[in-house]
Amino acid sequence: MSPDEYCQQKAAQSGSSFYYSFLFLPPERRRAITALYAFCREVDDTVDDCTDVSVARAKLAWWRTEIGTMINGTPTHPVTKALQPHLETYSLEITHLLAIVDGMEMDLDQTRYLDFAGLRKYCWHVASVVGILSARIFGVTDVRTLEYAEKLGLAFQLTNIIRDVGEDARKGRIYLPVNELQQFGVTAADILNAQHTENFVKLMQFQAERAQHCYDEALSLLPKQDRRAQRPGLIMASIYRALLNEIERDGFHVLNQRISLTPIRKLWLAWITYVRG
Repeated sequence: MSPDEYCQQKAAQSGSSFYYSFLFLPPERRRAITALYAFCREVDDTVDDCTDVSVARAKLAWWRTEIGTMINGTPTHPVTKALQPHLETYSLEITHLLAIVDGMEMDLDQTRYLDFAGLRKYCWHVASVVGILSARIFGVTDVRTLEYAEKLGLAFQLTNIIRDVGEDARKGRIYLPVNELQQFGVTAADILNAQHTENFVKLMQFQAERAQHCYDEALSLLPKQDRRAQRPGLIMASIYRALLNEIERDGFHVLNQRISLTPIRKLWLAWITYVRG
């Protein structure tokens, strides 16, 4: 199996909404974004699939070393072998790749965030940076497009947090800011014990409104001249926003289930967004 085939398999197996946006890209850009996505999945799995914190830290340290090895032109992992040829072509910054690893390590150090400022820092590492790197692969002619990508990455991560509240709680993690839990009269125990209360719904409505605002703000930042190139990001935004709307319509029943869109609906949204540009 070639490095590109390995990354393709990694992306396809994930079932992520990101995969649907890759389908409409030219071959070279599709290979680059698939390699980047596979890199993110590999690093994320290092934390999610490892029960021993010390082992997880050692693996993340290995990834930092592997990024350095990739820069020197001698990568050893299929993902870095696939990604390395695209670093210079699309001006992918090594500091951003390292920031992603740092974000994954934050999950080993912190399971609560006192306020949105702290949560936003985490989101920058695990999502906004990925948005910036992705935008560079899609094509950028205006620096404002990177601002759009950073904000859109935040919107995606806030949507993920809303969708995964119950799943994260079962791992002992609560990404909803502590001061906002207090504001709406929801305790950590309520989340951990899957208590779907009226206060919880109000809290989640507050989270959803913030995410919706981030989508609006991101889209307002995208310059017209880069809109066509950034269609993959717009496809992801269409799918993620549809998911957020679905969660809202369902009354935020996210503590005991993981709400998702069907593959055919994702494909339909991807096609419609691509056609409309």
